[in-house]
Amino acid sequence: MKLGIAFEGGASRTYFTCGVMNALINNNIKADIVAGSSAGIANGVSYSSWQPDRCEEILNKYYSTPEYMGIKYMFKKGVRSMYNIPYVFDKIPNELIPFDYDTFKNGGITSVASVTNIETGKTEYITLDGEDKTWRALVATCALPIMFRPVEIDGKIYMDGGITDSVPVDHLLKKGCDKVIAVLTQERPYRKGKPDFTIKLSAYLYRKYPNFAKALMNRNNNYNQTREHIFELEKQGRIFIITPEVMRGISRTETDPKKLGAIYRHGIDCTNKRMDELKRYLSEK
Repeated sequence: MKLGIAFEGGASRTYFTCGVMNALINNNIKADIVAGSSAGIANGVSYSSWQPDRCEEILNKYYSTPEYMGIKYMFKKGVRSMYNIPYVFDKIPNELIPFDYDTFKNGGITSVASVTNIETGKTEYITLDGEDKTWRALVATCALPIMFRPVEIDGKIYMDGGITDSVPVDHLLKKGCDKVIAVLTQERPYRKGKPDFTIKLSAYLYRKYPNFAKALMNRNNNYNQTREHIFELEKQGRIFIITPEVMRGISRTETDPKKLGAIYRHGIDCTNKRMDELKRYLSEK
């Protein structure tokens, strides 16, 4: 059996995902490959390094502090982002809450970040090797327009992978996974509405990249079609979906540790509640 896990993004909402990862690790459910977009894979690498409590520790110690994020960093030279990139992607994993690079590299889990090429408006997939300890590929997959600047990697310019592939289930299937767990960060009935002012503004600001601007304006349709597709795969018994029962209106920029702690525990509870069902799915041929 080759197991893949797809982690949806959603910024602060992915603390639900962190709870799911905790439950999976504590039940010794180890994937061969994980793929995700935005904060889904940015947190998902802690699953690949087999550190079940790492995300919760970041939440309790640093996530709600002024050093982590804020509008002021959008005007700071060398950052220009809602998130304090050097702090989040360098100081925390390399100094404050050490990331286990050895396990990440040698533990047997391949980690992949979906990114959107702003020239083509298409998804690309970057395999994370743990050599870049500033995690530029993770910055790229999190780079939502307006909140982040584009990120250049090997001569290509990338932004948020969630724009074009929020839940990379099909990528995992193409990589030969015969079992796939999809971890979502919105309730089952959720559908993304028509482009709001922020999306329209982003498309205007990136009008020099027409393929990317088009992808932005079509994001809601693409996202809703992706969800319909993966729910159909679930009906066929091809994938197993873990999704929150109640997200409680948590926004992508929520910083209240009590609210985020609640959805973290909700992730643990939702996964443990369905653990027997999940193990049966994984054992079926």
